[in-house]
Amino acid sequence: MLSPLPVKLDDSWGLDHGTWSVLRHVYPDAAIPVVQLSINESQPAPFHVEIGKKLATLRDENILIVGSGNLVHNLRTYRWGQHTPDPYDWAVRFEKEAKQMMLAGDFKPLIDYEKLGPDAMLSIPTPDHYLPLLYVLSTKQQSEGITFPIEGVDGGSISMLAVQVGN
Repeated sequence: MLSPLPVKLDDSWGLDHGTWSVLRHVYPDAAIPVVQLSINESQPAPFHVEIGKKLATLRDENILIVGSGNLVHNLRTYRWGQHTPDPYDWAVRFEKEAKQMMLAGDFKPLIDYEKLGPDAMLSIPTPDHYLPLLYVLSTKQQSEGITFPIEGVDGGSISMLAVQVGN
């Protein structure tokens, strides 16, 4: 499905925290099969979009595609030990702008996020938590909507925004 990319099974490590920390709440009995992909953060964003497009056909087989990460994920500015601090202005602005783009179906700026300015760069200092969003957005069919079932910012600089494509 992902050829010509080399894909191989490596079950020596188990699931990453980004996978099990989400699925343990959604499927606490762990009664579902899970395949986790590693993200090569050295590849540019369009590379990840293309993989997402290839994976989109899995949705036709009722296979759930989950991209676990954070739209805003800046641990350098995280307010440790403060459970209800106000979010940074830049985090709120970037999240709002990204949501508007998603609702409008305008994903190109989100793919070229480095060009979105200082709010984006503060929100995405490293791509590893952002790139899963591109996989999920790449599976969207034209007739499907996008919703945000969970919102909020933790510690001032970690967006808890959940993006749902389709039903």
